[in-house]
Amino acid sequence: MTWITLLTTSTRWQAELMQQLLASHDIPTKIIDLGVKSYLGAGTPAALQVRLLDKWTALLLLSPPEDEQET
Repeated sequence: MTWITLLTTSTRWQAELMQQLLASHDIPTKIIDLGVKSYLGAGTPAALQVRLLDKWTALLLLSPPEDEQET
């Protein structure tokens, strides 16, 4: 199974929040720590990975909503 990094965040909690959102849609994920854990509450950088098959679905779910254009 091939895993790709979907995004990186400066704090692990952001990756965990996105992981929960994707899990609610049955998309498997992994979180990879990218640095040394902080003891001062600053957080640690992390990467969120998804299977290659789920890449576009995950990107769509995590993307901001489109703005409505007035005509």
